[in-house]
Amino acid sequence: MGEPGPKFEARPPVGPLAYDHPDTECDGWSTPLVTLRFASVRGAKHRYYRQPRQDAARAAVHEPTGSTVFAVADGVSSAVQAELGAAEACRTAVSRMLDLLTEQPGPLDLEDVAHHAADRLRELATCDMSGREPQLGEVADRYATTLVFGVAYADPEGHAVDIGRIGDSGAWVLDLASGTYQALFESKTGSDSAVVSNEVHPLPQVPDPLPTVGIRPVPGQAVLIATDGFGDPLGDGDGAVGALFTRNLGAPEYPSPPWLAHLLDFSKETFDDDRTLLAIWPSGEAAAR
Repeated sequence: MGEPGPKFEARPPVGPLAYDHPDTECDGWSTPLVTLRFASVRGAKHRYYRQPRQDAARAAVHEPTGSTVFAVADGVSSAVQAELGAAEACRTAVSRMLDLLTEQPGPLDLEDVAHHAADRLRELATCDMSGREPQLGEVADRYATTLVFGVAYADPEGHAVDIGRIGDSGAWVLDLASGTYQALFESKTGSDSAVVSNEVHPLPQVPDPLPTVGIRPVPGQAVLIATDGFGDPLGDGDGAVGALFTRNLGAPEYPSPPWLAHLLDFSKETFDDDRTLLAIWPSGEAAAR
């Protein structure tokens, strides 16, 4: 992609639980309401220095309502067990959203989900400290992670997606016909940001109020949730990275999960972070209701 980064064979990660965070992970399926794909790949820096992938993604269908819940996380590199923090934040968020939909179908309390994810990281830190209640900074030192999570569902007006964000991972609506990317949250690299910022306020912190957005995608659009390993090279979406994904994310043939992982593993000089991308395409069925 433009000027590529150095080419080398990936090295195996080290650590007692490194085997639980494989170099590449992907998944995908369709329901009557949406098609979903996600992929997560280890970045060149972690492949070279034998570090595990610190991104994570999870998604599930709530069978009684047909809603799809999802979460994407990017473990903060300074955290000792960033990869575990990201994975646990995703698992907890998805599990809590499924529980909430069962308890009371309808709009999700996204702040409740965020606090459950933060509490899970505190539980992990408490176990590390032999039961002593950790300070917020001690939890962050071990498990700090970004988190973007939400639910895609149908209501009488058609498709709806509600999303919450903690940290600097992002979300976009991609219009496949025009190839334009609409950022759903403030970015650190796009035209909506005058200064590039590396400041992150991740879990276990939960901002008050929690940044949230509700959108109504239509057929011909894709909702993208991604870590900054994808968002930074994407920028405004008007370059080679944006064009590559516009070409490959369109119907009638959605990319297979392995193909999405292959696309995400592009080489571009100076962009060597882990990359995770989760894409949701609305079907025409909900719109026809």
